[in-house]
Amino acid sequence: MQGRGALRRELASSLRTGRALRRPRRKDGERRGRIKDMVMISERPAEAADRAVPGHWEGDLLIGARGTSAIGTLVERTTRFTLLVPLPQGYDAPVVAEALTPVIAALPAALRRSLTWDQGREMKAHAQIAVAADCQIYFCDPHSPWQRGTNENTNGLLRQYFPKGTPLGGHSPAHLAAVADELNGRPRKTLGWKTPAEALAEVLDRDAA
Repeated sequence: MQGRGALRRELASSLRTGRALRRPRRKDGERRGRIKDMVMISERPAEAADRAVPGHWEGDLLIGARGTSAIGTLVERTTRFTLLVPLPQGYDAPVVAEALTPVIAALPAALRRSLTWDQGREMKAHAQIAVAADCQIYFCDPHSPWQRGTNENTNGLLRQYFPKGTPLGGHSPAHLAAVADELNGRPRKTLGWKTPAEALAEVLDRDAA
């Protein structure tokens, strides 16, 4: 009679990967890595969903080679205006909070109403960012990239400048600003062929009037 160990090896070798199946260690219904005190996208104001009011942003990380480097990306939903955030020291939560906070805080109050992110561990310090930058942060549902569709599309455009499989930690703030300026200077069909920079300028002019 075949021993249990031999049987297990035989079954494993017949699997497509050739590896034994691993049993999850979590309990039914348990989720690991859940970020504390998340406010979900379902609670985000309707004005953000229909893009009627500017100042609602989507954010994400553009990840570099072997997952060891990244660039922060922020896109305003109404104007599609993009900001790039250098992360030369990596992208764990304290580093991301330190990098994002001054960028968001520097925006006019009318342009920092909210930021929507996925449930990446880099946003574990979201409460710190929200308080310091005076900007409400919302989180997408798991496995729902379309809830940040504007940011996803922008990251696709950014891959023309930062191809997959290349390191991203060495780009200077000046270079990232130049890339963002070029992207914000592209006319967009969805904006009636205005550029994001022109659309944002109109928003700022209205607020100043």
